[in-house]
This record gives sequence, structure tokens and C-alpha cells, in this order.
Amino acid sequence: MQLARSHGIGPKRFCSLIERFGSAEEGLKRTAYLRQRLGDDWKPIAMDRIVAEGKGLKAMGGRFLLLGDPDYPDLLANSAAPPPVLSVVGHLPALQKRAVAIVGARNASAAGARLAEGLAKELGLHDLVIVSGLARGIDGGAHRGALTTGTIAVMAGGLDKIYPAEHARLAESILPAGVLVSEMPLGTETRAELFPRRNRIIVGLSLAVVVVEAAQRSGSLITARYALEEGRELCAVPGSPIDPRAAGPNQLLRAGATFIETAADVLAVLPAFAAANERPPLYGYADRLPNRPESADDEPLDAADDHASRLLQALGATPVTVDELCRQCHLSSVEVARTLAELELDGRLERHPGQYVSLR
Repeated sequence: MQLARSHGIGPKRFCSLIERFGSAEEGLKRTAYLRQRLGDDWKPIAMDRIVAEGKGLKAMGGRFLLLGDPDYPDLLANSAAPPPVLSVVGHLPALQKRAVAIVGARNASAAGARLAEGLAKELGLHDLVIVSGLARGIDGGAHRGALTTGTIAVMAGGLDKIYPAEHARLAESILPAGVLVSEMPLGTETRAELFPRRNRIIVGLSLAVVVVEAAQRSGSLITARYALEEGRELCAVPGSPIDPRAAGPNQLLRAGATFIETAADVLAVLPAFAAANERPPLYGYADRLPNRPESADDEPLDAADDHASRLLQALGATPVTVDELCRQCHLSSVEVARTLAELELDGRLERHPGQYVSLR
């Protein structure tokens, strides 16, 4: 917990440290290694802050979920960059059910919000939990449609900082059958750079992602990209070409996303194990950890850090294509996609039209 909450330790870095040293406790002891690798970015958090946060979370009726806990969601644990710590409050069994994400525009049309609510309601009747981001517009409609059957609201800030404030009552209504989730500590204000991290969790929790209304440069398209990188089913609801809010879904449909009009369309594309009400054929977090090396301090850099180092060296202020990065860094498209996603989460990468990327 202390390692996961320390400044400079993100999800991938946390996992790589555990792989290297065998446990979070051992990783935290390697102060010299961490200072050498991270420099001023490494700032261990004081235990009294963690204790205080735990008490605050308990007072809200919530708890921490640590990566590796039995209650930690399986799909999320097996994603590319699972959060080491989740703060959760509400009906925790909802985290273990099959889930579909519904996301889209904040400035949604009345028809779009109504459609999102209807989809959520009908999917809930098929024992699916609805995941979204508690934002205005489509997110709010999706949550409202699944209040009785279960919905998961993933928040960008701390659980005690409901955003937008007007959704405080909606957040409270979610708790009897659903869950509020955040990877950020209590007291964290919602900031723009935290939304991609939230979107990553939305995808990680879900079997499929449905986009309902989104502008061409919308955050919902970041969620869509994460869905493709994680191998989730990507679906989109078409819209009028003269409505800017339809540009995102229509673009996704041209690129091969599944055409969605009704809940039946979503059910048809869910993986076979979802239809059979079975767990996906995934392996638990502990099973993915290799044996602790005999001499960890002499090990070369782990693969994730090596990939990031190569990409950072190749990137600059001038945008380059992802294909060019693959060739120059001698990495596969999957390796580059995952590492770029991590750099984007860290706020170090900017994406441009035409699959171009650059450093911020």
C-alpha cells in the first residue's frame, strides 16, 4: 500500500517492482535503487497518511482493494496496467459481475441520454453491470438506467470529491446496488489529466465498450482506443452526420466498430464466456508473477521500463507516426501501443490526427 501510494510509482512501475523484488514490501526497502532510477520523482508516502485515508474511507462505508485481493475485479487485474490500489464504496459484489461500459458526450442530446439510459436498463435485465464515469450527459443517463440492477461509477478524483457536484445525489443512489470506484487518494480534486486514467479503469472493468455520442476529439475516443488495446469489444451508436456529437461514433463505425441500435446488438457481440455466465479464462494476479530472481540488483531493466526508455529517446516535439516508432525502436505494435498508453496516462504524450504522437 505504501509503495503503491508513493509519488513516482504508477501502475506499470508498481508491477515491475514486484516482479523484480518479489513483493511491495521488498520493493519499498530498495530506496537506493528507487532513487537511482526515479531521482526526484521518488517520494515515499508517510504511513500516517495512509492510515488517515483508511479511516476516512471506512467512515464513508468504503474500503481499499489491493491488486491480488480476492475481491479485486478479475478483468481489471488482467489488464495492461491495473491500479495497485482501488478505493471502493457500495455494493462490492457488483465488481465481480459481467460488465459493459457505456460512455459518451457530456453535452449529450436528450435523445442520446435517453438511449444510453434505455440501453443500460435493458442490459441490466440481462444480469450485466453498467460501467461509466459519472460525468454529465451520456454517463449520467447510463448510470440512471442501471440503478436497480447495478452500475459502477469510476471517478477521476477521490471518492469524497464527487464531480460534477450536481451528481452527488446520483452517486448516493448508485450505492445500494452498485459501486463508486477510484484509484486516487481521498481528497484528490478532479483534474483534466486524471480522466485518461479513469477511462483506462472503465475499459479494464468491462467486456465491451459502447460509445453513444462523442465529438471527434472526445475523451470517449481515448476510452475507445484503450478498448482496442485491451482486446475489448468496441461498439458505437450511429448518428446524424450534421451533428458534431455523432462524429466520434461514426468514425469508429467506419474503422470497424460494431453497429449498435439496441441492447440485443450488444449482447450479440459479448464473448462466449459472458453469454454462458462464466468467468473469462484469465489467470490471477499472483499467477502472473515470476519467481524472485537470485540477484535482483544485478538484473537488467525490466521490459516495460526499457520500452518506455526507447520510446522517450525516439520521441520529441515533432509528431511522428506509431509505425515509425515501431521500426525505430524495434518494438511490436502491441508493445508500442501499451507503452504509449502509459506515457499518455503520465501526461507525457500528446496524440495528433493520423496516428501521430509527440512529447508534451
